[in-house]
Amino acid sequence: MFTHFYEQAEEAKGRYPFLSRTNLQIVVAEDDRIPFSILYIFATIKPMQEPSIFTRIINGELPCYKVYEDDRVIAFLELHPINEGHTLVVPKKQVDHIWDLDEDDYDYLWKTAKKIGTHMRDVIGSPRVGIVVEGFGVPHTHVHLIPIYQGNDLKKPQDKSKSPSSEELEAMAARLRM
Repeated sequence: MFTHFYEQAEEAKGRYPFLSRTNLQIVVAEDDRIPFSILYIFATIKPMQEPSIFTRIINGELPCYKVYEDDRVIAFLELHPINEGHTLVVPKKQVDHIWDLDEDDYDYLWKTAKKIGTHMRDVIGSPRVGIVVEGFGVPHTHVHLIPIYQGNDLKKPQDKSKSPSSEELEAMAARLRM
């Protein structure tokens, strides 16, 4: 009997391409208030999360210009900075939306961003450090810390066509490293 349900789930994955990127689970439960022969069937679709580029950095698969790391958060320089010192603060647990972080991870991310932002302001000497959370570039929660010198700095477009040299990035990471 259960085999039939699993066959239907696999058939559904074939018919609907979007399901092929998911893990379709069938959960069968009995309710003792109804006759034994009647089963409730619950189908849940859980998106399979590909490792983000940030997860690959965290796992050491890709290099970065690291300025901070502990057991829960990593911070590294943006390769295409809005201003020199532009840093990404990333929780090590891959969660797409910041609002989906559990309370403790959310609080820890912001405490760490404050610590790094304060350090950044002191080292770089910018009058302010702006914060941006938008999440469209990488499906992994992250906070941009950007040294700003005037009110419209955060409105400047990010120029993806050029980036500082690796020597410049390494020198900045060395200055900011905590």
